[in-house]
Amino acid sequence: MHPTFASLSLAHLRTLDCLLQLKNLSHAAERLGCSQSALSRQLASLREAFDDPLLVRQGRGYVLSEHAEALVEPLRQVLEELNALRQPAAFDPARCERRFCLAASDYVAEHMLPQLVKALEQEAPGVSLEYRTWQAGQYALLASGEIDLATTLFDESPPNLHGRLLGEDRAVCLMRHDHPLSARAELSQDDYLAFKHVRVSGGGDKDSFIDRHLRAQGLQRRISLEVPFFSAMVQVLGNGQALATVPEHIARQLARLHGLSWRPMGFIDHTQRYWVVWHQRLQASAEHRWLRNRVFEVWRQSQFGVQGGHAPSP
Repeated sequence: MHPTFASLSLAHLRTLDCLLQLKNLSHAAERLGCSQSALSRQLASLREAFDDPLLVRQGRGYVLSEHAEALVEPLRQVLEELNALRQPAAFDPARCERRFCLAASDYVAEHMLPQLVKALEQEAPGVSLEYRTWQAGQYALLASGEIDLATTLFDESPPNLHGRLLGEDRAVCLMRHDHPLSARAELSQDDYLAFKHVRVSGGGDKDSFIDRHLRAQGLQRRISLEVPFFSAMVQVLGNGQALATVPEHIARQLARLHGLSWRPMGFIDHTQRYWVVWHQRLQASAEHRWLRNRVFEVWRQSQFGVQGGHAPSP
């Protein structure tokens, strides 16, 4: 029997939240610990209860309906508030003296972390932070407690993690402002392979999708330098003809700040999702909930973030 809107349970709402966040039935089923067929039946029930398709098939994936888009943040807030009801005591950030470990890229550290530190100084002066450079796939450090919170991007949801979606982006090619390819409207695969590449290893997995795409054709790009920091990559690009594959919102900001250029890649279409993620063992922690909500808010509001980093095309 399908639920009516009035009879939706907390489990229904959590399932809906997971579906709206991931927009992928197999990934959502894995996170929820159920079969894909069972999740398909739950989606059918939710569609009937909301009288809306919610997830609309597009190509091999799904996009959110207009109504579903409007549900994402209110639903997240409702679930956060319901989780807060289970906490034994009210949390006062002004009294918190906990040390947290955050991990992301040096781009986040340089352009967004100062905003977070300013907010914490005002709201929670007793809180201290350790900041690390996140390396792709370091999820075991979240499980062990060595890292409390990370900002990263991934295609498939790792097990035992919770997260909030910051936004979506695509990868583009960054280069010096007078690079031979800067006159192109977009780059072809031959353009892309004609020059050496600098790869930034720090932060999430930004570019392995393109290496998989090339390997499938028996091709590979020439990576002449791999560095953990965007700041080092910027200097190298400005002094030569190498290319770097980076998220568009970062490319826009680095081009503006350092006089570089960026161009889209016409030979591949790949969407990247940015998340704030934590291990499930911290899901019910009032202190951690407060921190992750503040990080999410600061990252979302920053002009350097995936939401705020878009400007008119070059």
